[in-house]
Amino acid sequence: MNPDVPPLPALALTAAEILATHDRLLAAAGWPQDEPAARAADLWRWVQANHRCNSLLWAEEDLARRTTVAAHEIAANKRAIDGYNQARNDATERIDEILLVALGLVDAASARSDAPRASVPPGARLNSETAGSMIDRLSILALKVHAMRAQTLRRDVDEVHRAGSAVKLERLQQQRQDLGSCLDALLADAMAGRAYFKVYRQFKMYNDPRFNPELVKEQGRG
Repeated sequence: MNPDVPPLPALALTAAEILATHDRLLAAAGWPQDEPAARAADLWRWVQANHRCNSLLWAEEDLARRTTVAAHEIAANKRAIDGYNQARNDATERIDEILLVALGLVDAASARSDAPRASVPPGARLNSETAGSMIDRLSILALKVHAMRAQTLRRDVDEVHRAGSAVKLERLQQQRQDLGSCLDALLADAMAGRAYFKVYRQFKMYNDPRFNPELVKEQGRG
């Protein structure tokens, strides 16, 4: 990662640790169906939960593109996608809550509410993207790197396919390193009082029968 960014204390985390954890889990036997034990810290438990949801989501997205199976199988894939996507967002929000409390930027008692009470240092800039959303993006990039690397090793395709995949793999790896450096910089700036971010709620309305208009109609007909 960026050598100019100082390492974070144990209460937080570094991008290098995130990348290593993502890669380690993807290489684990049985992942993501068989989930390895999470690291003890609550923060790492949610980092792992987010990565597991993204991994399961990735697999369901592949299955949902099948063209030779019954429609009910694709419908089951789509419902699973909705569930994993909701859980992925929930884990992202938990990561932000824990980090903001650890950084002293959000009151612990209100962190899980819809309106967390923030304590912003004077002159600090607001970062439009949260640390949790960056970690979520790092998880997705880890999956892309993992999948693209597998394409470079295929023997049922020609060398043009493998070479093209190798070029894409290199670009993905650079994107992941760049994003990791940005995460380290954001957390370092937040610790120093130069920047802050907020807990942003996704409010996935389509998953909520109180807000999804089609589900409301179904309840009315019932």
